[in-house]
Amino acid sequence: MLESSGKSGEMMRCLLLISLLIHSALAQDVGPEEPPTLGQKGGPEEPPQGMKWLTLNGKEPLIVARGGLSGLFPESSNYANSMAKSLSLIGTALYCNLQLTKDSVGICLSNILLDNTTTISRVHPNGDKTYNVNGKEVHGWFALDFTADQLSKLTLTQNIFSRPDQFDDALPISTVEDVLNSKPDQFWLHVPYDAFYNEHKISPAAFVQRQMKVADINFLSSPEIGFLKTIGGKVDKLKTKLIFEFLGPDEIEPTTKQKYGELLKNLGMIKSLAAGILVPKEFIYPITPNNYLDAPTTLVADAHKEGVEVYAKGFANDQNIPYNYSMDATAEIQQFVDNSDQFSVDGVLTDFPPTASEAIACFSHNKDAKPYRGSPLIISRNGASGNYPGCTDLAYQRAVDDGADIIDCSVQMSSDGVAFCLDSIDLNSGTNALTQFMTKSETIPELQPEAGVFSFQLTWEEIQSLKPQLQSPHGPQGDLYRNPANKDAGKLVTLNEFLEFAKKKATTGILIDIENAPYLASKAGLDIVGTVISALKNASLDKQSTQQVMIKSNDTSVLSKFADEKTYKRVFSIKEQVGSAPKQSIDEIKKFADAVTVSKTSVIQSNSFFISGETGIIKELKAANLSVYIHYLKNEFVSLMFDYLSDPMTEIATYAQGFHVDGIVTDFPGTASKYMKCACTDLNPQANIPYPILPIEPGSLLSLLPPDKVAPAAAPLPALEASSIVDPPLPPVAPKKETKPDSDSPSGDKPAHAPAPTGKSSAFANAANWGVSLVAIMVLSLLSMGN
Repeated sequence: MLESSGKSGEMMRCLLLISLLIHSALAQDVGPEEPPTLGQKGGPEEPPQGMKWLTLNGKEPLIVARGGLSGLFPESSNYANSMAKSLSLIGTALYCNLQLTKDSVGICLSNILLDNTTTISRVHPNGDKTYNVNGKEVHGWFALDFTADQLSKLTLTQNIFSRPDQFDDALPISTVEDVLNSKPDQFWLHVPYDAFYNEHKISPAAFVQRQMKVADINFLSSPEIGFLKTIGGKVDKLKTKLIFEFLGPDEIEPTTKQKYGELLKNLGMIKSLAAGILVPKEFIYPITPNNYLDAPTTLVADAHKEGVEVYAKGFANDQNIPYNYSMDATAEIQQFVDNSDQFSVDGVLTDFPPTASEAIACFSHNKDAKPYRGSPLIISRNGASGNYPGCTDLAYQRAVDDGADIIDCSVQMSSDGVAFCLDSIDLNSGTNALTQFMTKSETIPELQPEAGVFSFQLTWEEIQSLKPQLQSPHGPQGDLYRNPANKDAGKLVTLNEFLEFAKKKATTGILIDIENAPYLASKAGLDIVGTVISALKNASLDKQSTQQVMIKSNDTSVLSKFADEKTYKRVFSIKEQVGSAPKQSIDEIKKFADAVTVSKTSVIQSNSFFISGETGIIKELKAANLSVYIHYLKNEFVSLMFDYLSDPMTEIATYAQGFHVDGIVTDFPGTASKYMKCACTDLNPQANIPYPILPIEPGSLLSLLPPDKVAPAAAPLPALEASSIVDPPLPPVAPKKETKPDSDSPSGDKPAHAPAPTGKSSAFANAANWGVSLVAIMVLSLLSMGN
């Protein structure tokens, strides 16, 4: 932290080391006290017996933390570095982008313009200048115009808008010495602007030589050949690997004046200068203009053939990664280290090293694993609705393929009495009904405040003419759209077809969701409850116990209709946002249900997208012997609290291992299944697993915020009122009104209780404890402020 460090800095480093040791003890990692030197065994985890990493040296790929945990904290701040060290695999390298001050002190910031990442424009408003940087005119505030003492008055800011800004103005710039004094397992120093600094009589090479006399630099990289030539004869290459960084293919390398794309063709020359290369991930897996993976290049194979290591850069959880990954950042890392293309990069440079740790230690070489004992049920939400339009044949097939235990059908009714699966009674949600049946749109306040085209207004034949639509809940606001290639793929299925599919696939169970039964009976003349009972009976699911049948509803009068079916599990849906369940309310629920579903917002309390605490509702419900299912989990990083590090795996771990829920309802069953099957779910200290995926500690991250950055706490959530639970008995089914055929529709209405289609389904025929670390840092913060 520049020259303002002192006793408080020493105290800080001691506490950070304690933090690391605590986390390491929890993880029960086995590794050397000091990181192994190059060529030694130990450190990185070896692959399972019979498996071999396809890196150049056959060892586990290196995780390189760009600026520490810079996906959450300002780059290279003490928080970022300490958390990266504590929450990542042993052996992870801390990466520092070198900038040099007027008096040749090295600081760690990726951008040569300090106004992008610090408060310098406020502290030194007249200090901006224009320089020619490698052939480009660049205007702003530069480190070389200020002494280290001047920069010690600055604080860091976050320059990526998707990341929290609450740590802005709170953390000082870190020097290279600060990072080295934190005792990283390995240290990677990157020198991006050697020629520029030399033009102004400041030598990065001289700075590096001074640092090497007092500390180890395990990796030294630069995008400039001139620097590597200068430093090459001055480093011990048994201790320090030289790495050549490639910038964009059309950018010009300052020494040779060649494009990086041309230099990539001359790996033999690169080998004479460096042991490895650092390349944009797109150099290995190109991305199409539509954001899909293209076929891999031969770069890794070509480099390995030359004896050159390959490190890929550009990994971050909070960006729009290719659709192939289903918004799972661990899947992207896996693609580079454990893929069907039979190669592995030698390391990954990432803003989220805990996620890379999961991908490498938990999910790679893990093809045939089984869910851990006691793991929650994986319950689909409209099938795999994160990958395909919900409630279609393809969504259900994907859910089964991805490992869902329970597949679900939210039952809707057509005007001619056909029960089918769709998330909402409003066909506008999930289909293109509005474009085809705009004249049918109306507002029905008893069902929803918005106008809609409702299922009971159309015949099944008319509904079959609709195209299903993939829903992207964070598309318009967050520009995060789900796979557009599947935007209208698949076909809607009837309830009978759904049941037949579930039986054929021998799923653990099914969940039937019934809503709006009173309205359908009294106003539309449709008996949705009777239709479901008959369908289950016709499918012989009422007389067996092999597959679990769950009946879910927010209406107790519906659940009471299934009271005599002792093999069925009745699930009461708590739709309100509530923070507790008094005994009287629980007693009412238990008259009708064996389980409940609750929303995430009823469990986790938040403050400015940080988790501030937890309610007691899950404990109260489970104490009453009710199974608890949490909903709805998604992969989009914008749906995740900052505490989860933009990683859906951490959220799953929190509900599975922290709250011990009995089931997880998710749009992406594959992500939940991947978590349940990995060895890193075993938190038993005796298990000796390489890396535990720990649940978060509610409120821990928020406690690190400066008090003036914490928003006022929200009012406590209300309790679940007993009076809101019990519903009146279902009304009798009204006589079905005769309707004339719609002149624009394929057919007229059929009788209200026409039998649903039977036989084989044409649709399915086409389907084939980081909290401990945070406490240490909080103490550190307080002591630092006191000093």
